[in-house]
Amino acid sequence: MTVEVAWAAPLAHRLSGLLAYAFKHLTLALPFIMLASLVAADSATPPRLDREDLLAFHGSDDAVHPVKTREDWQKRRAEILRGMQSVMGALPGPEKRCALAMQIEEEVDAGDHIRRKITYAAEPGGRTHAFLLIPKAALAGKEKFPAVLCLHGTDNVVGNRSIVEEGHRTNRGYALELAKRGYVTLAPAYVQLADYQPDLKALGYASGTMKAIWDNIRGLDLLDSLPFVKAGAYATIGHSLGGHNSVYTAVFDERIKAVVSSCGFDSYLDYMGGNPAVWDYGKGWCQDRYMPRLAAYKGRLADIPFDFHELIGALAPRRVFISAPLGDSNFKWQSVDKIEKAALPVFKLHNASENLRVVHPECPHDFPPEIREQAYAWIDSVLKPR
Repeated sequence: MTVEVAWAAPLAHRLSGLLAYAFKHLTLALPFIMLASLVAADSATPPRLDREDLLAFHGSDDAVHPVKTREDWQKRRAEILRGMQSVMGALPGPEKRCALAMQIEEEVDAGDHIRRKITYAAEPGGRTHAFLLIPKAALAGKEKFPAVLCLHGTDNVVGNRSIVEEGHRTNRGYALELAKRGYVTLAPAYVQLADYQPDLKALGYASGTMKAIWDNIRGLDLLDSLPFVKAGAYATIGHSLGGHNSVYTAVFDERIKAVVSSCGFDSYLDYMGGNPAVWDYGKGWCQDRYMPRLAAYKGRLADIPFDFHELIGALAPRRVFISAPLGDSNFKWQSVDKIEKAALPVFKLHNASENLRVVHPECPHDFPPEIREQAYAWIDSVLKPR
């Protein structure tokens, strides 16, 4: 009872403040009422588990128990997924799975591969924009080729073109480079960037993050359907926005066997040095195209019900390559090291310690050639084993 009162008092105070502010500023009322509701619902759940101790889970009695087996870990992993969905919104189910109905809008002969600008039906009423790069050898019909889901960084001008065409942004052409290495690559556009502007509210999403995850999952369904693709086992790669988008998607879809994240994250606790201004609705992680519900956690970031410690742990025992540059001003490498330390015991539990690798290049927020080469070799080790 004492614990419940200790939680309820500050929660009630935050709820009251959020509602008062919302009704004073009516143009902001709806988002803040939504956030206040999240705070109220949060009071009904047990306190989140330690993000730095992944080998613990809540039992059916809400008591904390140690993870001793891989079966125990699945209970903690399920808790992580529930925490993600409490902020991102629920992962869509069968009701969103319609015929993909891929349409080719443009086809370009790029020398050693064909680049197709396509759309596909990710859900009823919603078509996702993407580029599909196909090595010409794959179209010869003699064998099936491995495929990689390539997710672009923040670019509100050319969007996903930045990773499939030359001449847009230096060190960002990984979808193009992987196609030249003999991979089929799929590069979906990210929501509310450049020319891809789906109506998130009309489609029923609480966040752009979950919409992107679903677009990516349906992109994997598309790859499964292509006659020249080795179905069922893929890699994903991304820089910055694409880096955390890759992690989020892989947590929900185990067809992804290798994950590469460049400059993709640090702990929410450490983001931008903990500056409270970036946790206002519409700022940083709290924009509609990301996760607006995170604004409810301003001033109490430790209560966010998931963090990258847990997300990286949730990828075990799959192969995970993380580049965290020493000069990255967006996501701090020291925070990434703490995340690696927390996640490593889960990989050890699966006898897969070697499957988690973190590198620290001496560069700013970038994906330099030597690190991309390491990342491609990492993908090769999974999708092109010798």
